Amino acid sequence: MITTRDIAERLGISVSTVGRALADDPRISDETKFRVRQTASEMGYVANRAARMMRGASSNVVALVIPDIRNSFYSTIAHELSKNMEAEGFQLMLSETDDDRMVELRHLRELSANRVAGVIIVPTARPHSESVKLLRAVPHLQLLRRHPSLGSQWFGVDDHEALRQATAHLVELGHTRIAYLGGPEELPTGAERLRGFRSALSEGGLPDDAGRTELGPPSSIDHGRQAVRRLLQGPDAPTALVLGSIQLTLGVLEELSEQGVKVPGELSVVGFGDEPGFSWWGPGLTTVGLPIQEMAIGCALWLMRRLKTKPSNDGPYTSVSPGSLVLRGSTAPPGGSRVSSKSR
Repeated sequence: MITTRDIAERLGISVSTVGRALADDPRISDETKFRVRQTASEMGYVANRAARMMRGASSNVVALVIPDIRNSFYSTIAHELSKNMEAEGFQLMLSETDDDRMVELRHLRELSANRVAGVIIVPTARPHSESVKLLRAVPHLQLLRRHPSLGSQWFGVDDHEALRQATAHLVELGHTRIAYLGGPEELPTGAERLRGFRSALSEGGLPDDAGRTELGPPSSIDHGRQAVRRLLQGPDAPTALVLGSIQLTLGVLEELSEQGVKVPGELSVVGFGDEPGFSWWGPGLTTVGLPIQEMAIGCALWLMRRLKTKPSNDGPYTSVSPGSLVLRGSTAPPGGSRVSSKSR
């Protein structure tokens, strides 16, 4: 195995100079750094990161802690972050929590033990107190969801405004029976999206009972199917539906297709997220578009800057990206008679 001593002997310099050059120490000239790195590459030198970590140094790994990689929002974020991190000499590591605070804690313990350079986290609804302490010891930021105990660095979407616009679109079309299917209120995203839905109803002059809500696991396609099945039953079934997560949208679209519900003749639908298939589903899905790439780039740039500056620069930072209402054919004024689920 090639060592820093071998490189030092080849170049006729001290071992400490080689080590500092490889660590990008500002005391070493750019010319010397270039010579050392070039020689190290030619000789096939591989850094002993375990030894560096025993001396207290951080790894070059940045962790992305998310609820569910099957959600395309998170998989796209992971892809974009990985490319941006790699360009800066860092490697992205993925951890899934399934929205379980104890799983989240176990992952954070392992990440801390392995001295990750930083953490980007989509936190669970109630992070464990030990998780809070672990994150205080490492540069980190929150993505999409925000929990006050985890600091004041956050990149997210204006969930309230996104769902307000989506619901207001249906109110403007003349719908008076509108249902909302979204995540639980204990999640900050769930609470804000529900608030946006209710705001649009109130602004449109509709009574409180004009909007039915079904709240549940935002990552469950099956919950989306079951919830819309319940909503469609009975004479007071909604004429329009607003959705509050990508996975719930997928479940609803599957169920509507299976039941043969006519969209938008029987039911107008506004989805969440803009999957590649949403544009050609049925008449084309009207949906809330999310600035995924912009958020990923922003997260990466902020964290890279934080890792390369002093901890004293770790002040509050909030980045709120707007969603966008993508209009397609799945929404229209209410009309046509609903066929009961028993007759389908």
